[in-house]
Amino acid sequence: GSRGRGGGFDRLQGEGSAPSAQGAGTSAGRRHTPTMNRDMIAALNIMRRMPPSKIEFNLSGLVNLAPEMTDELLQRVDQPLQTARDTKSGKEYLLCDYNRDGDSFRSPWTNEYEPPIADGFKPSSKLRVLEEKCNMVFESYRNLYYEGGVSSAYLWDQDEEASFAGCFLIKKEVIEPQRRVHQGCWDSIHVIEVTPKAGSKLGRGTFTYRLTTTVILTMVTEKGNAGSVNLSGNL
Repeated sequence: GSRGRGGGFDRLQGEGSAPSAQGAGTSAGRRHTPTMNRDMIAALNIMRRMPPSKIEFNLSGLVNLAPEMTDELLQRVDQPLQTARDTKSGKEYLLCDYNRDGDSFRSPWTNEYEPPIADGFKPSSKLRVLEEKCNMVFESYRNLYYEGGVSSAYLWDQDEEASFAGCFLIKKEVIEPQRRVHQGCWDSIHVIEVTPKAGSKLGRGTFTYRLTTTVILTMVTEKGNAGSVNLSGNL
């Protein structure tokens, strides 16, 4: 299986690119550049016009039609976040292309892949310490601000010394019958790239931060004359 790199469906119109999770010095480009063939542009245009609430279903159909584009489609199209439970810590974590290696996903709590693999991609020891702190801080923030849900943070090394990238994920499902919300979900994906200025080292110095955010929202309501309303979209 392929190794995850990350994607960004909301950036298809050319507002930058997110760093690769493989630390190979490449980016999962999101611009309509000459390097993107006509078939890929057509596939992404189709996805833009499909109901956001059926991203996974429509993406699966495209992959079946054009299996040779599977890896790039998975990199470029953000999907609703899925959850898993760490078998050792018992804590939930989020699945995405940034913690995927083949068919396995790395838990931010134990730094181990499930199902286990021998050579899964992991951050350096120094960056892993920072990743653990990020998960603890982000978990507290999510509990206070969202009052529930699941959060995960993943970091990976870049080629340039002291540079790294990461993603911060939050998923919050909402069912509030008193407000006639029968189903609702908030998925936010924040990807950040950190580049050091000359002479800076990890933990001290001056750094440049570049942040790209995707929010996927779905909400199903039913009220009076309005009937059943399905509101979904991403930005």
